Amino acid sequence: MEAVEYFRILVEEIHTAVVATVDDEGLPVTAAIDMMDFDGDGVYFLTAKGKRFYERLTGRGYMALTAVKGADTMTSAAISLRGRVKEVGQSFLPRLFRKNPYMAEIYPTEESRAALTVFALYEGQGEWFDLSKKPIERAAFSFGGEAVREAGYFITDACIGCGSCGEVCPQSCIDFTGTPARIEEEHCLRCGNCMSVCPAGAVEKR
Repeated sequence: MEAVEYFRILVEEIHTAVVATVDDEGLPVTAAIDMMDFDGDGVYFLTAKGKRFYERLTGRGYMALTAVKGADTMTSAAISLRGRVKEVGQSFLPRLFRKNPYMAEIYPTEESRAALTVFALYEGQGEWFDLSKKPIERAAFSFGGEAVREAGYFITDACIGCGSCGEVCPQSCIDFTGTPARIEEEHCLRCGNCMSVCPAGAVEKR
């Protein structure tokens, strides 16, 4: 899927995310924030300028979030994003209030909305992780022009084809049709079992 489809799931199917920012002492701070709109340029949310959250966003210009949908662990899917944020201002407020009419109950008058401003998460990395699929499904994506960074466990040419890694893989996601064997990254839990048991030291973590 393209990044914009993950944005749609985040905004329309999940909506509330746990967001992490960093304070002046370099310590992480979390908050539950509604993701209120999206387009091809990113995800949009709002906050009040009087909040510490606003100070952390403008001071650091970076945040991360995770949002989960599902009735329980085995039916859950999660989206994680991390990247740069920028204040796009009050001109976006009517758009967000139209798509999120409950905000009019929290800030009922134009005067009360004077404190609000809109931010965009516009450049960064994302990950989709779906435990409801068998085997599990994961995907990495990027947005705002940032390149996808390769991550996970990979089998190198040092592989001797012994099959030891396949015996300990909880998702049975290692392909032994060739040598070196190949880890199917889209199904990998990234538990590290393969690297710990490989007698040839052929598995590397990136």
